[in-house]
Amino acid sequence: MIDKISWVTIYPEIVLLVMTCIIALVDLSTTSHRRTRTYVLTLLTLAVVGVLSGLAALNGKTSYGFGGMVVSDPMGNWLKCFATIALMVTLVYGRPYAADRDMLRGGEMFTMSMFALLGMFVMISGSNFLLIYLGLELLTLSSYALVALRRDNAVASEAAMKYFVLGAMASGFLLYGLSMMYGATGSLDVNEVFKAIASGKVNHQVLVFGLVFIVAGLAFKVGAAPFHMWVPDVYQGAPTAITLLIGAAPELAAFAIIIRLLVDALQPLAIDWQQMLAVLAIASLLVGNLAAIAQSNLKRMLAYSTISQMGFMLLGLVAGSDQQGTYNAQYAYSASMFYIVTYVLTTLASFGIILLLAREGFESEEITDLAGLNQRSPLYAGVMAIAMFSLAGLPPLVGFYAKLAVLQALIASGQAIYIGLAVFAVIMSLIGAFYYLRVVKVMYFDAPVTATTVSAPRDVRAVLTINGALILILGIVPGGLMTLCYDAIVATLAH
Repeated sequence: MIDKISWVTIYPEIVLLVMTCIIALVDLSTTSHRRTRTYVLTLLTLAVVGVLSGLAALNGKTSYGFGGMVVSDPMGNWLKCFATIALMVTLVYGRPYAADRDMLRGGEMFTMSMFALLGMFVMISGSNFLLIYLGLELLTLSSYALVALRRDNAVASEAAMKYFVLGAMASGFLLYGLSMMYGATGSLDVNEVFKAIASGKVNHQVLVFGLVFIVAGLAFKVGAAPFHMWVPDVYQGAPTAITLLIGAAPELAAFAIIIRLLVDALQPLAIDWQQMLAVLAIASLLVGNLAAIAQSNLKRMLAYSTISQMGFMLLGLVAGSDQQGTYNAQYAYSASMFYIVTYVLTTLASFGIILLLAREGFESEEITDLAGLNQRSPLYAGVMAIAMFSLAGLPPLVGFYAKLAVLQALIASGQAIYIGLAVFAVIMSLIGAFYYLRVVKVMYFDAPVTATTVSAPRDVRAVLTINGALILILGIVPGGLMTLCYDAIVATLAH
């Protein structure tokens, strides 16, 4: 008999699944080219799910269900809430673009994106290796289908094939690593694995061997070098609306499974996995920033930017070493959580502008396509400039505070190697500032290539304005979000 608490732990997932099935059925009778009924129903569902997740997070309680397979805690519920909001914003930005390219012939874009969100929810809630993997597969399979949504587009089909082949390989890495852990500890449960490793009775070599495969699989999912091969090709090849869908909300779920697997389950092996993450972070910062300088395609440049940003996020996890005390671990992990949330917020704004400038038969993918944007639309040029400055880490925007929090966590450790990592990260950020500022220079100082005025539906205009304002406001007063992330991490580490 499954108890009442078990159902309470997954009620956002239940609402999401039931409504996704209902929306899929309702869509069968929809003939509108723009799928208005499906779109409105999807946004209403996501709003309800987001509120449910937010309320559960504010409750502040941690509860387990289904024999400890599912966990409902503040960190997980906040990440679900933020992922839901990110998907809502993505659909608002992406709908006009998708309608112009005949991607809304069926309602697949809405239903598949909701199934992808369900996969993220399962990943975030999983306290069992098998459940985490099932959530990951639901997300990735939905993502493969979404990338290939423009069936008549050869570039999108090629991107989907690359994503599928490399994604299958990464899933194999992760599954093999998890099976090694199961073989060594005799359990799939996150808490039981932690106890088995902490007991010191398990062969350390077997654990480290499995850990290598787990870290490799996770590195692929966040797009960290040298497992970044898919990111530039998929970002460039996928329809821009889908690029935003796979590049924003899923990063929050990827952060959650890193915490669940590496921190909750494999904390006794921290000295091993932190060395691996340090190497991944250095490689990501190096490859991401240097390769981005050479790009003329805006989506490809932002793909390499993502790789470098993920390197910065991993530095926070590297700094969270228990050798310096629990407080430093809590602060470092919360700095990483703050970084990933603010990165997603900024990514939504930057891709929102690209989607806005794209029109039927024109993709607006090259950096030169932004030439003279300030003369055509000061508002949208301002939002894009704020997003670029934030990604570069310039004050007083939220990207600056996110980078500062990670650097503080590294320096607070007091170890020479971590301080060296902080210095390296700052140097890489200075190099990275070049390609972000180049975009701003093109918008404000180059002559426009077209006299076309930029127009947007009211909902897109309103959301973009709020998005840009939040990047600025959270940079000036970051305390609330930082405290939220810190409290969520403390509650997660306590159970």
